[in-house]
Amino acid sequence: MMELMQAIGLGLVVLLPLANPLTTVALFLGLAGNMNKQARDRTAVMASMNVFVIMMVAYYAGQVVMNTFGISIPGLRIAGGLIVGLIGFRMLFPQQKAHESPESRTKHEELSEEPEANIAFVPLAMPSTAGPGTIAMIISSASTIQHGVDFTPWVVMVAPPIIFALVGVILWASLRSSGAIMRLVGKSGIEAISRLMGFLLVCMGVQFIINGVIEIIKTWPA
Repeated sequence: MMELMQAIGLGLVVLLPLANPLTTVALFLGLAGNMNKQARDRTAVMASMNVFVIMMVAYYAGQVVMNTFGISIPGLRIAGGLIVGLIGFRMLFPQQKAHESPESRTKHEELSEEPEANIAFVPLAMPSTAGPGTIAMIISSASTIQHGVDFTPWVVMVAPPIIFALVGVILWASLRSSGAIMRLVGKSGIEAISRLMGFLLVCMGVQFIINGVIEIIKTWPA
């Protein structure tokens, strides 16, 4: 059981900076201003379920996609590192706010014409929470796990769905309490936390690239 808790903790530490629920909270408040409480709660549940489904599909179908297109693990590590690093740089030095993204602007237009337009999948679930960096991280982790880890097989089988479910629950709780979170930390607090997470993502992306290069060197024919 202790090993399972360690695996879950490690997974949350890796995924939460990428998922960044606080950024999704700010986006949610910007898009759901005209929704009543019932619609907000329903959207929060749907967004959390969508995130869980996206992560599960990425984890279990990612290896099939890699095999289909002939993508190697080192190549995936380097590509994932570049994506994660780029997202981290954008969070460190934002050029536009979350509510100014193309997906957000499109939904703003839809909401102005149709107040009940669904925002649970786009942009709350994807790309705000389960974006390209998160998906790349999950696929890379799945490939690493299949090529040997220190955890026992039953932990490797049980931990991923629990981790994805917990990320969904954290997102749901954040969206449900979005108003209180914004009053507590404010926009400046969310920006500060986002920049801190961005720095962590840059570090993680660089490490992914280093690991990919080292693996290429080790497997390079003499």
